[in-house]
Amino acid sequence: MTTVALDTGVGPLLRSWRERRRISQLELALRADSSARHISFIETGRARPSQEMVLRLAEHLEVPVRERNALLVVAGYAPHYAETPLDDPAMGALREGLDRLLQGYDPYPAFVVDGLYTVVAANDGMRRMLDGVAEHLLVPPLNAMRLTLHPEGMAPHILNLREWRADLLAQMERQIALARSVELRALYEEVAGYPVPERSRDAEGWEPPSASVPFALPLVVEHHGHVLSFVASIATFNTPMDVTVAELAIETLLPADAATAAYLRSLAG
Repeated sequence: MTTVALDTGVGPLLRSWRERRRISQLELALRADSSARHISFIETGRARPSQEMVLRLAEHLEVPVRERNALLVVAGYAPHYAETPLDDPAMGALREGLDRLLQGYDPYPAFVVDGLYTVVAANDGMRRMLDGVAEHLLVPPLNAMRLTLHPEGMAPHILNLREWRADLLAQMERQIALARSVELRALYEEVAGYPVPERSRDAEGWEPPSASVPFALPLVVEHHGHVLSFVASIATFNTPMDVTVAELAIETLLPADAATAAYLRSLAG
């Protein structure tokens, strides 16, 4: 994933992250065991921060791992965090753990995506939800946003598509604001430009999202004449030390009602 440096020098970049987090120089100095004067000197280029200081400030500013490497390179240091391909033998234990987790969640849908929403693993419950998706969208590498929002993907079967689409696009916007990724921005512009398909009919037996699941926006899908309702959750790794791992997200679709759970169990059976 390619990132774009909007400013030259590590100082302006650190200032940009601080302002984005709405933290004063004094507050950041207290968190990082430094002084407001030293933070000011770093941001204006009057002082060159050490590698340790760049990492410390990045940690307290909650800078994504990939962006921490970028800050180090701009400051004249080597990247600190490795970026190990998921198919590398060193990632064997991680892959096995993810597979066990996904299989354990079946028959409910679950999948894993990277920072560009490429699907790197999925269980049978998720694959069963892709019935009717156009073949060209199922050619690897699969992309979760294209599968969901493309008019030949799941979009025609999502009964509350406008609400769900708005939520997904807002999620991508927040991610772009953090990562400033060229590829992610291109993906956003692509999927945001998809036409919103008009359903030929409303499926029977479903209520508006606010009435059916008051605690979260559900994903309401028609699947072979059955109305299914899900609540989505996303899990990430705690304190990742590798760029690849830092950008992985495990997404699960929890049945929002008993009828959905029963139907998914019947499909698996």
